[in-house]
Amino acid sequence: MIVCDSKTTDGRRVYAIGDIHGCLNEFKSLLNLIEQDLNTHPVPEYKIVTLGDYVDRGPDSRGVLDHLILLQKTLPLICLRGNHDQRMLEFMDIPDEVGASFLTYGGRELLQSYGVEVTSAKSLKMMSQQLKAQVSSSHIKFLDSLELTHQEGDYFFVHAGVKPGIALDKQTPDDLLWIREEFLTHQSPFEKVIVHGHTPRDEVDIQPNRINLDTYCFDTGVLSCAVLEGNVVRLIQTDPVNR
Repeated sequence: MIVCDSKTTDGRRVYAIGDIHGCLNEFKSLLNLIEQDLNTHPVPEYKIVTLGDYVDRGPDSRGVLDHLILLQKTLPLICLRGNHDQRMLEFMDIPDEVGASFLTYGGRELLQSYGVEVTSAKSLKMMSQQLKAQVSSSHIKFLDSLELTHQEGDYFFVHAGVKPGIALDKQTPDDLLWIREEFLTHQSPFEKVIVHGHTPRDEVDIQPNRINLDTYCFDTGVLSCAVLEGNVVRLIQTDPVNR
């Protein structure tokens, strides 16, 4: 538990979840841990904020999207957009512009989760068309609906980070989805504490100006959640697994 100067909205607890990347089992396990936490420490109001990158790398991108869509009907859930979620949409529309790097950085696992076989005999365009034929309209609608940012009290939630020196309400989508070193090495305060994922670390990285919750779930099995309430930060994590 960490006590800090930043605070959430009065009376509201926020569960912020890092990059899921197709790891449905770990996501369900983390949700069970959140439910246990709520039962042990009841609170009048709470929100769950997922920080994007629901697809690619892990084994069940399709299942993760199905589960998120289902959860939106029953939980106070806010789902943000990640760069991999954006790339999935782009691959279905402009595969040649996205390029073969889509497969290298997790697209292969995404395609397989939708039943699309990846072979060297297929062009990117062919695999794109096959993916588009398998993706349900509900998944497209969900991905199109994802917000880029969310704010709660002194916290600003986003997938990748923000560009230093630019007001939070003036940030570009490209920086919000993709920025890394310029943001990560910035040590001065931002307008709010930035809660983000995108750049995986072996452990949750809590700095005075930001909290990074991406802990390589697709590789380690560790999916991380920051519990933000008042001026207290706690962590909930799934146990590591052998891949």
